[in-house]
Amino acid sequence: MRIRRAPGRGGARAAASGLLACGLLVGGASAGCGSGASGPPVVDLYNAPQEHLARIVGRCNGLAGGAYRIRLNTLPRGADDQREQLVRRLAAGDTGLDVLGLDVTWTAELAEAGWIRRWTGADAAQVRQGTLAAPLDTATWHGGLYAAPYNTNVQLLWYRSDLIPSPPRTWSGLMAESARLAREGRPAYGEVTGAQYEGLVVWFNSLVASAGGSILTPDGEHVALGAPALTALTVMRAFARSEAADPSLSNTQEDDARLAVEAGRGAYEINWPFVYASMLANRPGMAARFRWAPYPGVNGVGRSPLGGANFAVSRYSRHPRAAFRAALCLRDPESQRVAAVEDGLPPTTEAVYDAPGMAKAYPMRRAIKDALRTAAPRPKTPTYQNVSTVTAVTLSPPRSIDPPRTSRTLRSLIGDALESRGVLP
Repeated sequence: MRIRRAPGRGGARAAASGLLACGLLVGGASAGCGSGASGPPVVDLYNAPQEHLARIVGRCNGLAGGAYRIRLNTLPRGADDQREQLVRRLAAGDTGLDVLGLDVTWTAELAEAGWIRRWTGADAAQVRQGTLAAPLDTATWHGGLYAAPYNTNVQLLWYRSDLIPSPPRTWSGLMAESARLAREGRPAYGEVTGAQYEGLVVWFNSLVASAGGSILTPDGEHVALGAPALTALTVMRAFARSEAADPSLSNTQEDDARLAVEAGRGAYEINWPFVYASMLANRPGMAARFRWAPYPGVNGVGRSPLGGANFAVSRYSRHPRAAFRAALCLRDPESQRVAAVEDGLPPTTEAVYDAPGMAKAYPMRRAIKDALRTAAPRPKTPTYQNVSTVTAVTLSPPRSIDPPRTSRTLRSLIGDALESRGVLP
């Protein structure tokens, strides 16, 4: 999922690269300085917290047969902190980074800066083989493959079937259901990520796409918006002022939405599939009535947000050959199966959806695959961090949106963000 973001803070390139490479503490451990004078090359993997990733690393080390050894380094939990740490160290030419776990929105930024290596030849062919189209596109920049898709994600409508027997396909339908439930004195809130962070941008971006538009032009160089953005802003404002809106909408993130439904306050939520496993664990009695449906749209089924994570190889890696081989193993079908079944990370390789254990862990796997076919990626641009930040600020709080005025403001601020010459806002 990995969509919690906030403005990063830049650091000077003049920071001592030796200090960064050998002394920076990461996840409570000192970043490695390589394998030393003897022994197999050490491939330092930096990734977001993942409970069973050590198991995947251990398997890959066994399969390497001594050709290399992967060392797992855990990045901070927040995606904004993850990005800031990686960008600071890459800007300093840190050789202590080999394989990097990236949010899908970071590929363009790091590739444009020349900080990650392009995948070519047999390695690129192996990445492309059997990989779903939408996740694969997040790993490309200007036609080149710069990362290997590891996991993907889409949002769905999750609802209580005892409250909503037939799930609506549109946002207006959801508002109507909430109004009905409120009249009946039953839980009526629809939980949506309305806080001032990346989740708010995700909501807006998918609404714009569902209305037939985009935030940026296809080349990522100009602002698009237009009539679809006006439609999206109108829907967001209407929802935020309707009986569907939880009073805490302007502070709601993914976990807040999940907890509100589990607590019985929300009738439905727009969220990632991790909420299903959480409901089974925390509210097994409610889980039997907890269902899923396609992401809602404007005039019918909408375009779900696209999330996920990719593996890239640092330009400054001292063992690039080993790093590419390690990354291929870390995202091979068995690694993706373990990540999916044990950690709730939907796979990017299509065949894995039929692997052992997937039917039980992902009864909604067909809905995920269907959503991936039309999922709405966020704008692909090296300045995405800037675009995201100004968009979140402008849209918050959702109930204060004035569609024409907000659209004009977005056009101006996003246009300025696209002109940013720095990769650290």
